Amino acid sequence: MHRKVKLLLASVALALGGFSGAAALAEDFKVAFFASSAQNGFNQAVYEGVVAKAKEMGVETSIYDGQFDAALQYSQIEDVLAGNQFDGFVVVPNDTVGIAGAVEQVGAAGKPLVTALFPIGPDLARLEPQVPGVTATVASPPAEGAKVQAEDVVKFCEGKDPCNVVIIIGQKIYPFDNLRQEAYLSVLGAHPNIKVVASGEGNYDPDKSLTVMQDILQANKDIDVVLSNADQHLVGVEIALRNAGYDVSGLYLSGGGASSIAVEAIREGRWDATLAYFPVTMGKLALEAVVKKLKGEDVSVAVDMDKVGPLPALVTKAVLDQHPDFKGEWAQ
Repeated sequence: MHRKVKLLLASVALALGGFSGAAALAEDFKVAFFASSAQNGFNQAVYEGVVAKAKEMGVETSIYDGQFDAALQYSQIEDVLAGNQFDGFVVVPNDTVGIAGAVEQVGAAGKPLVTALFPIGPDLARLEPQVPGVTATVASPPAEGAKVQAEDVVKFCEGKDPCNVVIIIGQKIYPFDNLRQEAYLSVLGAHPNIKVVASGEGNYDPDKSLTVMQDILQANKDIDVVLSNADQHLVGVEIALRNAGYDVSGLYLSGGGASSIAVEAIREGRWDATLAYFPVTMGKLALEAVVKKLKGEDVSVAVDMDKVGPLPALVTKAVLDQHPDFKGEWAQ
C-alpha cells in the first residue's frame, strides 16, 4: 500500500513535468485532496482517479493523509486554506458532521470543495449540499446500500432458525458507520429467526478485522453470516473463519467496495456479495466538478454513485456472470 501511494505521488510529478500543448494553456489550477487515510486502499483508488483526471485536465494535485483522525483532517484543511496555495479541494471526510466548520471556512474563502464517498452534514441520506462551502457531493447514500445488503442476508437466512449474524463495521464513532449499522439492525431485526450474535469494529483494516473476528469466534461457535460495510474487513474475517475450521463457501459473507479481491472471492464462491463502490470513477468525477466550478461551468451538485456506476449496487455472482470483464477499481 505504501508503495502505491509513492507511485501515485510520483505520477503526479511526472504528469506536471510533462504537460504540453493544450494542457500547458490550462489555468494552472491546484487541487488539494484530503484522504480520510492515505494508507487506506479505497482512498488510494479515489486519489488514483483524481490524479488521472488532473493529468487529463492539466491540473496539479497533492494528497494529505487524514490518518482516520477527524481532528487532524480538520486542521489540515484549515492549514492548507491558510497557505492559499490551492484553488480547490476534494475531501473524503472522516467526520461528516464535525468537519462542517472547516468546510464553511473554505466556502467563505470562495474556493470550491467537493466531498467524495459521503455527504457532509447531518443528513447522510441527502446528497445535495447541506453545509455552506460544499460545491458538490459524489457519493452513495450509506443507509440505502446497507439496507440492500441486509435484505440479501434475509434471503439467505430463510429456513434457518436461528441464523446467526456477525456485523463488522469501520468505527462506531463515525456517523456514517453508525447509520450503516442501524440500517443493518433495522432490517435484520424484523425477522425473528435472525440473531445478531456479535458486532465489531474493523477500522477498514484486514489485520484489525482478523483480531476482532478471532475474539468474536471465541464466544460464538456457530456463525452463519458475516455482514460488513468493507471488503478489507472480510479479508481478515475469512482468515479467522478458516483458522477456526469453517468452510467459508457454506457461509454468507457480504462486504462493501467491489474491490478486485472481493470480485475474485465472489467469482470463486468464497464470498457472496459486496456493495458496489467505484473509487477511481468517484475521484475523477470529484476532480472534474472542482475544475468545472473553477472555470465557471455548470456543476451537478449531487452525483449518486449507485446510479452512475457500471454495475448494480449489490454485486453478486449472478451480476458478475453478466459482466465477465469487470475487475473492480481497487484492490482492498
